[in-house]
Amino acid sequence: MHIHRIKYKDIEQIPQLKIHKTFKQDFQGSAPAPFIGRYGYPEVNIGLLSPQIIDYNPLYDSPQAWSQQNTAINTVASLRYGLVNSRQKWKIKHQPGRFLDIIQEIGMAQTAAEVEVNLKNKPTLDVKPEREIIPFGPASSILRARITANTKINSAVEKIAHDTDLKASSGILSLYHKGFEENSLSKLMSVGTLGLSKNRKLVPTRWSITAVDDTIGKQLITEIKDLPLGDCQLHFGGGWGNYYLLLFFPEIWSYELFETYLGKSVNPWSKNGFAYSTDYEGYEGRKTYADETAGGYYAARVPILEKMKQMKRQSSCLALRFITDEYTIPLGVWVCREATRKSVQEKPLQFASQELMLKYAAEFIKKKFSVDLRLLLRQSRLLLEKKEQKKLSAFGGK
Repeated sequence: MHIHRIKYKDIEQIPQLKIHKTFKQDFQGSAPAPFIGRYGYPEVNIGLLSPQIIDYNPLYDSPQAWSQQNTAINTVASLRYGLVNSRQKWKIKHQPGRFLDIIQEIGMAQTAAEVEVNLKNKPTLDVKPEREIIPFGPASSILRARITANTKINSAVEKIAHDTDLKASSGILSLYHKGFEENSLSKLMSVGTLGLSKNRKLVPTRWSITAVDDTIGKQLITEIKDLPLGDCQLHFGGGWGNYYLLLFFPEIWSYELFETYLGKSVNPWSKNGFAYSTDYEGYEGRKTYADETAGGYYAARVPILEKMKQMKRQSSCLALRFITDEYTIPLGVWVCREATRKSVQEKPLQFASQELMLKYAAEFIKKKFSVDLRLLLRQSRLLLEKKEQKKLSAFGGK
């Protein structure tokens, strides 16, 4: 019953998506982000992403801004597919050089860095949508690059980058608590500017995103475990064709995510009208990577834990993601994080019992998506363990 791959529409057939058809070989632009590839690891492509104009629009590379402004899917995709990846092969460790210095400066900068780029060939667009990373445009090997104006680096970032006796996780958490968004932290990690001197290396962007979410999540888990138990509470909300139903139970921490794929364009195979993937962790946490739901598991977990910390209550959370036909273009796991944030920001519904909450949830989802939620609830390991270990809450909560 589990299906782990989503089929999306051909991007070129989406009329509202505006993608440049031609790109220049030599240009001046403003690079908002680096990109570290994973193919060929430990020798990978490292590159700078830049539109071929000077443009400091924060919507090129800020999930936080996309969320705050409710930026449409096609707008995000159009901006991102306009970013040229000017790249070069590089070993992840022990290979200093001028291009690496440029990549690291771009990764640390507060705003996009002005760059002058000369490419080996004229870049052409070859769209390959991916599930984890934020999309970008065409790639080409770089001949020369230079930063043409002074970049501004936040003093807190500069301090941590210069502290080679500070672990990467400590640096991430320090900046997170200062209000840096996860996307900025993953850039710092990917370009190798965090951690102990002997451990610093380039980290593929895909891996750095999940590493940051996991690091923040684990820290929040240790904090909420000291809190008293919460109530039966339901949140629902989301965006970009991704909706999260969050069920909080008055139990010690555990977490389960179901990702449910709705609609014929996403899931033409399922007899029941949907297919799903799922991962779970109990009070002691996971020891293996969440293979089924992948980066979305860790990304959605962060806002859930932030909400518990804000409420000063710990709970067991069953999270259900519903991916609809609105989600025409995969935009990366930031969608999971920000859509979950939108859900926890909605006013919750309180219930006197678990049974009443589950009954309401099933009726609500049936009306909203024409899906029988009971089919998923029967597969829930979290609910099964709650049923089998009713006294477990005696070991936690106050």
